[in-house]
Amino acid sequence: MSETDFRFVSAAACRDARVNNCPQVAVNVAGAVAFRDSEHPGIVVTMTADQWTTLTDAIKAGEFDLTA
Repeated sequence: MSETDFRFVSAAACRDARVNNCPQVAVNVAGAVAFRDSEHPGIVVTMTADQWTTLTDAIKAGEFDLTA
């Protein structure tokens, strides 16, 4: 897989032209999820769909809460 295989999208809150530092996710490649920062689009992290689920579940549960 190459970076060009992925079609990245930003969350709705980040689609404002004045916001230029948003996380972007691509789920268009079967069996893979790709994640990047819009300010550094050349750095792409890929994972399996199961790994993505584990990560998002942990985020939702507050495991990575930086305000704690």
